[in-house]
Amino acid sequence: MHKKFFRSVVMAFSLFCVSGCGIIDMVYLPPAEDTAQEIFEAANDAMSEKNYVRAVELYNKLRDTYPFSPYTLDAELSLGDAYYLDAEYELAAETYKDFESLHPRHEAIPYVLYQTGMALMGQFTSIDRATTEIQEAYEYFNRLNQIYPDSPYAKGAEEHMLTCRKYMAEHELYIADVFWHMGKYGPAWRRYEYVVDSFSDVPDVAKHAKEKRLAAFHHYRAETAADTRSKRQGSWREWFRWL
Repeated sequence: MHKKFFRSVVMAFSLFCVSGCGIIDMVYLPPAEDTAQEIFEAANDAMSEKNYVRAVELYNKLRDTYPFSPYTLDAELSLGDAYYLDAEYELAAETYKDFESLHPRHEAIPYVLYQTGMALMGQFTSIDRATTEIQEAYEYFNRLNQIYPDSPYAKGAEEHMLTCRKYMAEHELYIADVFWHMGKYGPAWRRYEYVVDSFSDVPDVAKHAKEKRLAAFHHYRAETAADTRSKRQGSWREWFRWL
C-alpha cells in the first residue's frame, strides 16, 4: 500500500516538473527565429500589399540573417524592386548595381540593367539640373542593347535611350538660353553650336538651337565690333591728350 502511494507521488512530481519546464520555457526562452522561407514569403506578401517599407525591412533581414539561404538571391533582387516601387530611386540604383556586381552571370542581369537605368532616370527631376544620372542611365540602356539585343527589355531600353538624349539636349539648350537672356551672346552662341553639333538625333531641339545660334552670333559680332570701336576711340583720345 505504502509502495503504491509512493509511486503515485513520484509520478505526480515528475509530471509537475515536466510541465513546469514547459512553462518556464514559454516564459523565459526567446521565441524561435522565423525561417528564411517564412521571412521571404512575408516580404513578398508586403510587396503584394504595396507596403514597400515593410518589404525592404524583411528583405534586408533575410539577407543579413540568412546570407547563404537559397531565398537570399531572390531577396537581393526584390529589394531593388521594393526601393524602386517606393520611389527611392537612388537606393534602388545602388541595390541593382550591387546585384550585378555580385552576380554578373545571373539570368536576371538584362532586367537588372534595365531597372538600373530606370532608377537613374527616376533621379532626374528637371532640365535645369545636372544630367549626370541621365547620362549614366543612357549607358546602362545602351549596354543592355549591345550585350542582350534579344532581351524582352531591349526595345524599352532603346526608347528610353531616346528619352535620355532628349533630356540631355534640352538641358544644354536651357543653359544656352540662360546665357542668351543674360546678354552673354558669345557663350550662348558656342552653347547653341554645341547643341547643333552634338544632338542632331533630337531634331526639334537641334532646329531651335540652330536658329538661336545664328541670332546669338550676330549679337556677338555686333558686341565685338562695338568693343573694338570703343577701344580705338579710347586710343585716339589718349593720343590727343599726349599731344
